[in-house]
Amino acid sequence: MNFDFSTQLGSANFANPIFTASGCASSGKELSQFFDLRELGALVTKSIMIKARSGRATPRMAETASGMLNSIGLQGPGIDLFLENDIPWLQEQGVPTVVSIAGESVEDYAVLARKLRNVSGIKALEVNISCPNVENRGMVFACNPVTARAAIEAVRRNIGGELPIIAKLSPDVTDIVEIAREVVAAGADALALINTVLGMVIDTKTMRPKLAGKTGGLSGPAIRPIAVRAIYQVHAAMPNVKILGMGGVSNGHDALELVLAGASAISIGTANFGNPRATILVKEGLERLLISRGFNSLQEAVGYAHRLDLP
Repeated sequence: MNFDFSTQLGSANFANPIFTASGCASSGKELSQFFDLRELGALVTKSIMIKARSGRATPRMAETASGMLNSIGLQGPGIDLFLENDIPWLQEQGVPTVVSIAGESVEDYAVLARKLRNVSGIKALEVNISCPNVENRGMVFACNPVTARAAIEAVRRNIGGELPIIAKLSPDVTDIVEIAREVVAAGADALALINTVLGMVIDTKTMRPKLAGKTGGLSGPAIRPIAVRAIYQVHAAMPNVKILGMGGVSNGHDALELVLAGASAISIGTANFGNPRATILVKEGLERLLISRGFNSLQEAVGYAHRLDLP
């Protein structure tokens, strides 16, 4: 049997559906010590901003019973050094690459898109709009349909029509379908669901928040049911829009759950910190499970849970 494990996000084709999650593999150099990065469907880079950032004050990571809190603060080299150092290395490795970008204003997203417009070797652009909009009193772009739309429109206007845009959404909203509709109308070709969930941990010995920034993004197994719910809701409302699913995936069964809900590809994040080969294990596990359940291709399984609801 020739199982078809390929997938598509927008106009971009990928040999398999297993990606890294932004922020959990930097630009791949560390993970390349453990496996050939070409085994991935794609490497999603850490979200890049216009200027270099040192990140938030420490401590900025804390373990929880079923996940991890982080308030890294989008530490990174800035777009110019990223284009000078990281993109050439990824091109040399022959790694399918999705570049993630983040901004503090609509104009930031426009500038980043212009800088990436003519860069070769990029398969798609992940637009991380789960960031505070400094022009709007710190409101997160993805938490408001107007600001979410404005950011994606700025990227589409400046990137042109060829490079697919994947809009990364926050689960910290009342109606994620409403936000999804807005960003797709603005020019997004696919959606990344979900980003981390805002959380907080207090040390009962010191009686103070464990993170210097008080709150942080919760990731890991604790948020997988939230990811499944969000993916299921968006796929039900917009079945033709491709979804890059993420949130607490650490094995093939977890990945299959997101696929059945409606994800066409899966990003692995927190699991990489416990096992740098997590992406490969998830890839192998998902393929085995799909074959064992009688599917001839990944695409046959995408959103399958919805079909079981039909009369």
